[in-house]
Amino acid sequence: MKKHLFRQYALEDWMNDVIDGLGFYEPTAIQAKVIPEALKGKDVIGQSETGSGKTHAFLLPLLNQIDTTSQTTQVILTAPTRELAIQIYDEVRKIIELSPNEEEWNAKLIIGGTDKKRMIDKLKQNPHIIVGTPGRILDLVEQGVISIYSTKSFVMDETDLMLELGLIQEIDKILTNAHPSIQLMVFSATIPEKLQPFLKKYLHSPLYVKIDDRLAPEKLEHRLIDRRHRQPADLIKQISEVIQPYLAIIFTNGKEHANELAQQLQEQGLEVGLIHGGLNQRERKRVLKDIQQLKYQYIVATDLAARGIDIKGVSHVINAALPKEESFYLHRVGRTARAGMEGTAISLYQEEDITLIQKLEKKGLTFSFYDIVQGEWREAKPWNVRQKRIRTENEVEKQAWQQVRKPKKVKPGYKKKMKNQQQKVKRKIQRSQFKK
Repeated sequence: MKKHLFRQYALEDWMNDVIDGLGFYEPTAIQAKVIPEALKGKDVIGQSETGSGKTHAFLLPLLNQIDTTSQTTQVILTAPTRELAIQIYDEVRKIIELSPNEEEWNAKLIIGGTDKKRMIDKLKQNPHIIVGTPGRILDLVEQGVISIYSTKSFVMDETDLMLELGLIQEIDKILTNAHPSIQLMVFSATIPEKLQPFLKKYLHSPLYVKIDDRLAPEKLEHRLIDRRHRQPADLIKQISEVIQPYLAIIFTNGKEHANELAQQLQEQGLEVGLIHGGLNQRERKRVLKDIQQLKYQYIVATDLAARGIDIKGVSHVINAALPKEESFYLHRVGRTARAGMEGTAISLYQEEDITLIQKLEKKGLTFSFYDIVQGEWREAKPWNVRQKRIRTENEVEKQAWQQVRKPKKVKPGYKKKMKNQQQKVKRKIQRSQFKK
């Protein structure tokens, strides 16, 4: 086995063995910058996209320093959704299972939607590591079930989503019970301006790491299809017959649209799973299990639900409706073309989406324009061809009116005469442009 490059950091020997067991060789960009500083106890703001390796950027250094002989909670890891909390907890369990003294570790998952009494019973002894959602953690802190004053490190993952869901207030209340010198690590795809007061309140001279080497995976193709009054379900059915995906995530905006689209696609004969925040805990577990067992070829999802799940082998992302924000588009398409694999993002767009497309183009994304004709991909005209034509027509119209002579005296039918004159001038301008 070749030695991994994590050995350059001051990690314990057992953690280096764990890293071998995880099959990691070379740290990602964010891991290379965060791990050495996290080991020193420094506060960190890490800004990077999905799939950048940020989870292990905080797990490896923080778990490396756990003292299993001390019956105190030393690390708290928070996430905005149950799915993301479960995902982080699963990675914690993998590290513990690979450690030499597995039985000495105590890690607990604390999320809503589970039996609270049973959870409290399991917390008779302080866990070394807590992974959970802010609401349930705050609830147990306020009841005195959990003591976090001795906690050394506190992590907030997907912080921009926490802000959006109003969970920052709950984090604020949790941290009032922590020691003022607690190490705080904040990870987020974007750092919104509204987050600044919180960061200034709790972080002390933080290391700011921003990884933006690439806007989106290099091997990802971005295709746009003009909806033109067609129904998304009908278009997606046509797309499905052309692409035959290994696994495709279909994004839409909102639970109601997701329910409606999933039903329509099922009626079209597609194997479709559905994941959104409106499902209860049991339903979500069942769907995620079915997804892992490749029961579905298509998954209809909302942004909030998909932010918290890691789905392997996604070959295509289809936007049944484009989001309003660039960051949400990047999160969506980041679900495919991972780990060096190729992927395709296909988006249905309308006139109202042009502003978003323009912003993404300015950021460096390249879109190709297609339609599906008789069961085959057919290149289409870009959205701006029509825009340019309309703009040119408007300019000619305006130019023609400027050359129309206004009568000194207004007589009956003068408007019609002026309009006829304007049309003659307009045709003359168009002919001269054509000759050029």
